[in-house]
Amino acid sequence: MKAKIISLDASLSGNLASGEQELNPAIFGLPSRADILHRMVEWQRAKRRAGTHKTKGVSEVSGTTKKPFKQKGGGRARQGSLRSTQFRGGGVIFGPVVRSHAHDLTKKFRKLALKTALSVKQSTGSLLVLTEATVNDGKAATLASQLKVLGWVKPLIIDAEPNELFVRAARNLKNVDVLPIVGINVYDILKHKELVLTKAALESLEARLA
Repeated sequence: MKAKIISLDASLSGNLASGEQELNPAIFGLPSRADILHRMVEWQRAKRRAGTHKTKGVSEVSGTTKKPFKQKGGGRARQGSLRSTQFRGGGVIFGPVVRSHAHDLTKKFRKLALKTALSVKQSTGSLLVLTEATVNDGKAATLASQLKVLGWVKPLIIDAEPNELFVRAARNLKNVDVLPIVGINVYDILKHKELVLTKAALESLEARLA
């Protein structure tokens, strides 16, 4: 299993390919599993939720504790508090409270999900290997012209240690994201059309998932 290595510097001259990179089939050759990817994405999104939604219960609503009127003789339904849910401004029963939405997912499963996402990109031809992610002048226009020649629409570029000038250039481009290898995740891989790994990131990733 091999992938073509692409050089950004050679993109403007038209000579895109600069060799081939052997890929580990145990990482990039797994079958597609939508159920695994779905569970992983839901796990990531649940962890990202703030969980700060909150309503006030009867005990938290500001108001008097006095009984509104006598229990009997008024011809009305008996009431014990004006802070009850049936009154305007009263509390909410069983409303949302501040909590974490995160749930457990084993490390083994998360590792399998990442391998599956990488395999999906490889099988669809959306996995690309880059010699290095650098831009000499750090300008977005320079990087945009290189990406246009390559035909990348919505790339996620992963590097072992992202170059500061490259990150600055990519930051001003729509649909282009740059992440360090420690931040690679299933959600971002699936969200982007192309997954671009530098040679350094690929070596680090294979060592991590082997």
